[in-house]
Amino acid sequence: MDQHLKQRLLTKCRDMGIPLVGVADVRRWEDPPFQPWMPPEFFPHSIFPGAKSVVVIGLPVQLPVLETSPSIYYRDMYNLLNSLLDQYSYIIAEFLNNEGFPSVFVPRDGYGSIEVLLERPLAFFSHRHAAYCAGLGTFGINNMILTPEYGPRVRFGSIITTAPLPADPVRDDNLCIRCMRCVRMCPSSALLTLDYPEGITDKKACATWSASLHRKYISPCGICIK
Repeated sequence: MDQHLKQRLLTKCRDMGIPLVGVADVRRWEDPPFQPWMPPEFFPHSIFPGAKSVVVIGLPVQLPVLETSPSIYYRDMYNLLNSLLDQYSYIIAEFLNNEGFPSVFVPRDGYGSIEVLLERPLAFFSHRHAAYCAGLGTFGINNMILTPEYGPRVRFGSIITTAPLPADPVRDDNLCIRCMRCVRMCPSSALLTLDYPEGITDKKACATWSASLHRKYISPCGICIK
C-alpha cells in the first residue's frame, strides 16, 4: 500500500477545497455487506480492469439553497455540483496518471436522461455505494448516503485507479435514526422500508416524478435529502 501517495492525494484534495475524501479497495464490492447489491458488471474493476482502489470525493449541497427545492435555484446548484465533481475527479485521475498509475474518473450522472431512466432506472456506476465502501457514510431509509458532517446533503464523485492506496474503514455505525420524515414527505411515495441497512426506492415512481419536474425546469426534486 502506498501511504505516501495517499497523503499527497489528500493534500491535493484539501488544496482544491474538497471536504470529503475516502478510499475503497475494489475487493469490497465482491463481498456485499447487505442485499440487494449490484451485479458484477457494475463493479469498478469490471468497468476498469486492473483497478485496485476507488477514490471518492464529496461536495456538500448548501442547505439554504436546498430549502427551496424543487426549484430552479436547486436545479442550478445540482448541475454546478455535478460539473465540479466531474472536473475535480478528472484532475485527481490525471494526478494519479502522472504518478504512473492508470486512472479514470467516473462521470457524475451516467444514465443519459430522465426519459432513459423511465425505461431503465439504472446508472452504470453507483457513487453512493462507492462512498459507503470508502467509509464516508451509511445508507439511510431515503436510500442516500448519510455523512456525519452533512447528513444526506452530499454529492459524490469517484475515481477508479490502479494505485494500491490504503483503504479507509467502512463505518460500522448507523447514522439514520429511522425518523421516517423522508418517507412521509416524498411527493411520489417512492420510499419503501425494509429491515436492512439500505432503504428501498421505487425507482420508476421517483423517475416519473423527476420527469414531470424536468418539464417545468425544476428537477431534480431534492425532498428526500431536505
